[in-house]
Amino acid sequence: MSADAPDPQPAPLPERVGKYPVVRKLGEGATSEVYLCRDPFNDRDVAVKRIFPEALRDSARGGVYRKLFLAEASLAGKLSHPHIVAIYDAVIEDDSGYIVMEFVPGGTLEPRTAQDNLLPIDKIVEIVFKCTRALSYANQIGVTHRDIKPGNILMSGPTDIKISDFGLALSAGADTTHVTGVGSPAYMSPEQIREQPLTQQTDIYSLGVVMYQLLTGQLPYQASNNFSMIYQITTTDPAPPSTLREGIPMSVDRIVRKAMQKDQARRYQAWEDFSKDLAEAFKTESLARKTEEFADSEKFNALRAMGFFRRFSDPELWEVVAVGRWEKVAAGAILMREGEAGEHFCMLVSGEVKVTKNKKLLNVLGAGECFGEMAYLAESGKVRGASVAANGESRIVRINVAELMNASETCRLKFERAFIAILVERLNLANTRLTSG
Repeated sequence: MSADAPDPQPAPLPERVGKYPVVRKLGEGATSEVYLCRDPFNDRDVAVKRIFPEALRDSARGGVYRKLFLAEASLAGKLSHPHIVAIYDAVIEDDSGYIVMEFVPGGTLEPRTAQDNLLPIDKIVEIVFKCTRALSYANQIGVTHRDIKPGNILMSGPTDIKISDFGLALSAGADTTHVTGVGSPAYMSPEQIREQPLTQQTDIYSLGVVMYQLLTGQLPYQASNNFSMIYQITTTDPAPPSTLREGIPMSVDRIVRKAMQKDQARRYQAWEDFSKDLAEAFKTESLARKTEEFADSEKFNALRAMGFFRRFSDPELWEVVAVGRWEKVAAGAILMREGEAGEHFCMLVSGEVKVTKNKKLLNVLGAGECFGEMAYLAESGKVRGASVAANGESRIVRINVAELMNASETCRLKFERAFIAILVERLNLANTRLTSG
């Protein structure tokens, strides 16, 4: 080609992938390309990953690529979580295939690993907490991701994320033989490098590496090639994050160090332990919120601790986090007035409230209890039957009935069952008082 030859023109966009009209190209990798498409049947934007036909025809690796693509496609409809990219549809043929996924416009976490573009430390802890809950959910249904890295974590809000790309996922009980020796070496656990049996602890390790990189702007191990990287992962310990960035609390150092332990016996044994330590980190003086704002991790853990929500799944609990308005109220604050119309009910996170009718004390409620639930249960005439006031400084969650109507059917059903259980308990208590009196 002469020096004056024009640059090759980019390949024209396909009009559609399958039944999905193409809007624009989002990117491509070694074996596939991703397009922003329009789903005309559900009136939404979707991301469609199309595998290259030549990848499937590759004589050496074609079988591996097909297996990885099938692994991701097999999860369509199975991973329903607010912090996991939803897979809506998948088509796999002899020489082609595509996967239709939720479109997340915020991009990946990769730009936030640059030293001049790091997130605040409390935001990082919040993001990693949400990752732990999403991966815990995946583990509960038998899925291990095996390729956790910043490029597979998408931003859907300031601290909201969605984990993507389950192409390397290990599914318990699957009939196919899993591909080994694949993944991103810098984020691989020692046992993954050694091709040993993998559990949720391999994802815990990889997420520890991601957290290290988000905090410091560099990988824990610096290497010029994969062989050097593998040697360091299996034999050396990285510098603590706090030595590379000011303001990182020792509690966060300990969390990263425990997540990245080479010895699995010393690493976090379960996602719940990892999540708990992240939530506890917010209690340190340097990360404690100085405003009225509540961290999502604090909201989630507070709800999970309440007996009212014991039958709620993680995805349903995140729905409650999303619809609730969290408030701190002063002692003596009137939260509900007898005779007034009411369109919301409340959960008492901490503190104590008194319930009165005609200025007579009916009940005193403590943390974990709800009040004003007739706003949800009453068919019509949603008028408060009693007044509610804070006995001392308290924290409450207000949930608007109209907003809750937009939650999933299973979430609303869990509320109804919990409310009925409370009503039965209160009726039994009232009968006991009457008979004993």
